[in-house]
Amino acid sequence: MTEIILILVVVVLLFGGRKIPELMKGIGQGMKEFKKASKFDPAEEKNEYAKKEKFD
Repeated sequence: MTEIILILVVVVLLFGGRKIPELMKGIGQGMKEFKKASKFDPAEEKNEYAKKEKFD
């Protein structure tokens, strides 16, 4: 538990109290993009493109 507190104190000292919400928001967006990219299937995209071309 003391390690976590020490890490939090260092983060506050490095980034300041006002930058922490922005930092957390950036980390959250990065995780969201990573999950989206990991679920990406190129074959599925190719099939969707073929369907659109077929109907156009």
